[in-house]
Amino acid sequence: MRKKIVAGNWKMNTTVPEGLELAKAVAAKSAETPANVGLIVATPFTHLAAVAEVLKGSKVELAAQNCADHASGAYTGEVSAAMLKSVGCKWTILGHSERRQYYGETDAKLVEKTKLALAEGLDVILCVGENLDEREAGRHFDVVTEQTENVLLQFSAEDMKHIVIAYEPVWAIGTGKTASSDQAEEIHACIRGILAKHFGAQVAEDTTILYGGSCKPSNAKELFAQKDIDGGLIGGASLKADDFIAIAQSY
Repeated sequence: MRKKIVAGNWKMNTTVPEGLELAKAVAAKSAETPANVGLIVATPFTHLAAVAEVLKGSKVELAAQNCADHASGAYTGEVSAAMLKSVGCKWTILGHSERRQYYGETDAKLVEKTKLALAEGLDVILCVGENLDEREAGRHFDVVTEQTENVLLQFSAEDMKHIVIAYEPVWAIGTGKTASSDQAEEIHACIRGILAKHFGAQVAEDTTILYGGSCKPSNAKELFAQKDIDGGLIGGASLKADDFIAIAQSY
């Protein structure tokens, strides 16, 4: 049975002291969530080492929000997968829509990042999703298929054991809009179909696919009830421990 996951992406929010307080609250409340639901927090780079200490002994796992596309070297300002692993990260998010939109990340670059992350023993949350223009043009299935295939076809069925996919309807992120549960489900089902086509039915059945578009306590239960939605990549609601835990309790 594929794993259910609720992952919090803090983005560029909280100072280190604020982040430590948030992490402490999430860790303290994590025991109140269902045993079969994994919890992840993705903090800014500056917080990772300190938050790793706070999370010890809890069920909450630590993620970075990105990693470099090089293993090491003269790349000022970058943070490598090995560095992330060394401070206690279990996961990294790759290909978030904001990275694609504001920093020009391409599918080819995401292939390199994913290879490096997996080589260091990190698990990956790979984000895919269409923007408003693409949705209104009826290209949402094409865009998601292209993004998914461009990256994942470079990897094996064995690699897929360490990759989670997050579907982000970009038009619903930070806008207050939310894809309906039916809209979300049809894209999740499409992604699972892509996996079945290229990797076989077992990989498709085993791969966790998260919903990443303005998921909050008020809509999580309806979204998570869908057949192919296995949890959420949570933005704003992950900055309040009670909301984040409430989303996990929706299961």
